[in-house]
Amino acid sequence: MERLEQIEALNQILLAEMPEYRAQGEQFPREEGAQRRLLRSLMNLRPPVPLDPDFLAAQDALLSAETAEKGVVDGDALVPTQADPRLVLWQGDITRLRADAIVNAANSALLGCFHPCHGCIDNAIPHSITQGFTWSSKIECCCT
Repeated sequence: MERLEQIEALNQILLAEMPEYRAQGEQFPREEGAQRRLLRSLMNLRPPVPLDPDFLAAQDALLSAETAEKGVVDGDALVPTQADPRLVLWQGDITRLRADAIVNAANSALLGCFHPCHGCIDNAIPHSITQGFTWSSKIECCCT
């Protein structure tokens, strides 16, 4: 399956779950960049409820291909801070990091950002990993 077809299939599943956005979704051109932006928007708007395993498999295939294209930076290979050898400061695309944990500002509700395609960290991290992880961590946050 080509990338555009993958993205469109994921969009159709999310639009079936959220029919109130179908008319807006149909306004997006049938090209990869626009459809990927629609997918990201729908992921932002989707409430934290369980996902179909087929959706997760298709999403994982798409995100794995995107990750391979961007490349991965291994957090263990980065130089630790002088203040604490257990800490590393990273300046760059946070979605490229392979790390055990990423600390970000988050919001007070620990639910991330629901503004479609907003450029904040609360959107960047969840949309480079699977929706299953995102919604699971929103529901079962270790901070509660």
